[in-house]
Amino acid sequence: MLSEGVTLRAAIRQVLQSHRDGAATILSSLLALEDALGYIPPEGIEEVAELTHTTTNDVWGVASFYPNFRFDPPCEHTIEVCWGPTCHLLGAPAVVKEVLDALGLANEGDTPDRSITFKFNTCLGACAQAPVMALDHHLYGRLTPRAARGRVEALKGSPAHRR
Repeated sequence: MLSEGVTLRAAIRQVLQSHRDGAATILSSLLALEDALGYIPPEGIEEVAELTHTTTNDVWGVASFYPNFRFDPPCEHTIEVCWGPTCHLLGAPAVVKEVLDALGLANEGDTPDRSITFKFNTCLGACAQAPVMALDHHLYGRLTPRAARGRVEALKGSPAHRR
């Protein structure tokens, strides 16, 4: 994320400058930006176009093709439920229902207060622990729907969430 006193455009240029050493493509540049900032701002599209000697339309074409790119700043917390075959068969649908109910969401997305993002994940790499959920990149396995709701409620009740 951004350091205090650093403008967004300066942070974007810094990320892309360090990325320039490799074979910078539109996609690799967009991935580097999202890894560094958590999303791709409009200024990032402009800077990637300049770096790759293309147009902003070319960059938007690539960025909008991939559904996992964010174009808004991320929420403070992220919840991902694995939707891979093993998790799906071992109870992920019921876990998802409880998590969505606890968040007041109908599907993937951000809570209305923009504090929590919910996403499906095709694989969290912990099949032996299925079903699995990640809260801010911390994995929790062998979840029951009730345990998943408890984790979400605890996250919502945390002091960081109430800020």
